[in-house]
Amino acid sequence: MAIQVEFSLTAKRRGYHLITREVLQHLPDLPQAGVLHLFIKHTSAGLTINENADPSVHHDFETVLNRMVPELQPYYTHTLEGADDLPAHIKSSLIGSSVTIPITNGRLNLGTWQGIYLCEFRDYGGERELVATVVE
Repeated sequence: MAIQVEFSLTAKRRGYHLITREVLQHLPDLPQAGVLHLFIKHTSAGLTINENADPSVHHDFETVLNRMVPELQPYYTHTLEGADDLPAHIKSSLIGSSVTIPITNGRLNLGTWQGIYLCEFRDYGGERELVATVVE
């Protein structure tokens, strides 16, 4: 059996935001065993699972991806929506638009230091729409 819920995340500034608790608030009671698939319906933000304890990880993510995909490059052609738009699309493809997490004993079976992150690549991305599918 599968249950699917769509919800919005509050607008967040550009950066990497731990959203595990916010996601859980929108989910139904989780089964004893199953899988959560979480998908973001945007091409300029992404989802990932990573370190949830040390805030320097957020800074390092931003630094590394900005070096990999810098803004304002003369060879970019998709520039009508601002300097952050095309780099946001590329970063979204690199990070990905979904995560899948096992459910064990009615809880997300994340590692001790793991959390779900919204990777907001736009300066003003606005609310982000997610689809959560819980499969029992």
